[in-house]
Amino acid sequence: MKSSQSRLFSKRILARAIPGASIIIIAFIVRKYGHYHASQALDKSQNRKIASEKSNTNTAKANSSHSIAKTNFLRQFRAILPILIPSVTSSECFLAILVAILLVLRTSFDIVMLQIMTATEHAIISGSHKDFRHHLHRFATMMLPVSCVNCLLKYGHTDLVLRFRNRMTRFLYTKYLNQYSFYKVTNLDTRLKNVDQVMTVDVERFASSVVHLYGNISKPILDICIYTIKLSASIGMQGPSYMLLYLISSGLFLTWTRQPAATFTIAEQQLEGKYRSIHSRILTHAEEIAFYNGQGREQMILEKAFEKLRGVIQKSQQFRFIVGMLDNIVAKYFATIVGFWVVSKPFLDPSHPQHGKATFAQRMESYFRSGKMLIRLSKSMGCLVLSGREVTRLAAFTTRVADMINVLSDLSDKRSQSVIHESPSVTDSSHNPASALGLHPNNGEIEYQDRIIEFVDVPLVTPVGDVLIHSLNVKVESGMNVIVVGPNGCGKSSLFRVLGELWPIFGGKITKPKRSDLFYIPQRPYLSIGTLRDQIIYPHSVQEMEENGRTDEQLVEFLDQVQLKYVAEREAGLDSEQEWTDVLSGGEKQRVAMARLFYHKPQFAILDECTSAVSVDVEGAMYTHCCSQNITLFTVSHRKSLWKYHQYVLQFDGHGDCTFQKISANDKVFGS
Repeated sequence: MKSSQSRLFSKRILARAIPGASIIIIAFIVRKYGHYHASQALDKSQNRKIASEKSNTNTAKANSSHSIAKTNFLRQFRAILPILIPSVTSSECFLAILVAILLVLRTSFDIVMLQIMTATEHAIISGSHKDFRHHLHRFATMMLPVSCVNCLLKYGHTDLVLRFRNRMTRFLYTKYLNQYSFYKVTNLDTRLKNVDQVMTVDVERFASSVVHLYGNISKPILDICIYTIKLSASIGMQGPSYMLLYLISSGLFLTWTRQPAATFTIAEQQLEGKYRSIHSRILTHAEEIAFYNGQGREQMILEKAFEKLRGVIQKSQQFRFIVGMLDNIVAKYFATIVGFWVVSKPFLDPSHPQHGKATFAQRMESYFRSGKMLIRLSKSMGCLVLSGREVTRLAAFTTRVADMINVLSDLSDKRSQSVIHESPSVTDSSHNPASALGLHPNNGEIEYQDRIIEFVDVPLVTPVGDVLIHSLNVKVESGMNVIVVGPNGCGKSSLFRVLGELWPIFGGKITKPKRSDLFYIPQRPYLSIGTLRDQIIYPHSVQEMEENGRTDEQLVEFLDQVQLKYVAEREAGLDSEQEWTDVLSGGEKQRVAMARLFYHKPQFAILDECTSAVSVDVEGAMYTHCCSQNITLFTVSHRKSLWKYHQYVLQFDGHGDCTFQKISANDKVFGS
């Protein structure tokens, strides 16, 4: 008899253990599946970064997503939080507190509405018309305040998202557009990919995730506290304690299972950014692609990028599908089973002091009240457990935003991770790697002084570490117009990038005027969004133009000096706003840039093939006007017709050396 009972007991234990063991095994397999495919989806640089972080923190057994979600998330979020909420007196802090108060009101109203509905049902069952009308009236009076609180809560959430996004966007703009960081982040640093994706999409999703997580955590926690107190008075403390224990264990289990989701999110955002950048390249280089008849090749590139993105999203969806099933089973349905088991114990116990001798109506009312509270408690616990999904999503966006903040901070402090560290060694004798010569970024010195440009023992080094000029020694004073010549790739444009502080100095000393007295015009001039006036005065605003004493009449005169007065007449004046990149021809764009130079009238002008699309006679008139305005010229050009406007020549030989000398009338090139 005892043996048969023992076997029956063992079968029951086994029958109950099999579902739980199956869930654990499935979770383990899904987690491994997610880790493998998520790590495969990340680009190589991100995987190297994660591997480095794992090594530095001695977490060799941890996987990449665990490192992101656990090791970095709290530290990164703690660093970002003061940006979102700068002080306790900020509007964001007040709004967050207001949302918390509204959450308290909403939970309080939920309890009141639950009591009213239970009382109404009791009145219907007992057949009391008076009580029914009374409770129905109570329900009607609660409709307006409940509706107001719900709408205010929704508005508070959306407004808080917008405010957080505003704070983060403005902070990133300040960093991004400071000290040429916007140039360095894409040309001198290799850590960030698809900056536009982070600045726009990722910031918006980060702000949304923060607020949603705030609501998804604070509301369930508040509900759990209130419903636990209420239920303790009804069915005792033992039942809610079991529920809380289940909450903790299921939360840890599901968090462990869904860890790869953070890595999937990061990979998706990276590939989305790459896919968008390929589209941007086609828009930017549409003419060149059309001339090469390259649409077929571009379609292949697009389809390959999209296929990779689609594959990652598909793997992510498969992972989230199975994890979602586990979430529903563990956080919803099994929680309901636990809830029924807990709420039934006092009602099924005949010796219970409160329910043992109660009437059917009393037991029914108590059960409805306790049961509904317990159902809401289990739902709140389920929401709290499922909020782990939002934590995982937030961890991914936090990593993306925090990485950008760190890189921009490094660039502001002149600490960039140049591609010099990743480029292969160059053995050509004329292009010695900077590292082999002991040259390192930001080892030089810059001194600001009016009316002089001087290089003393300054090497010209590219971002990939190639040394173009070993030691440049040139002194140009105001009035010494210099033309720079030499073969392509010898360092002419690199000279001006170093002079403009776009590239780091690897040694020596540069003496130069302040940035406002040094004006650079490239071969393809930049035309901003705005009016024709804005193109001439860029980067000044209209207010700055007026403060400098400039007038529209002077701007028209500048256009006349570059023979573009007809553009103002054709486009209905300086206030005309067009897509100037499309409206103006190549030569007209270059002449607008020269009119911009006349407006600013700097001490030195760096002209880098800036008149290549302009006729020789118009070019000569513009150079003559520059000389009459005492603008010292630093010109890069292959046109021999420009030599007569310069007194000195800086000639690069293409083998790591250059000469600086005065031009004479007998010079062979000058006389040709």
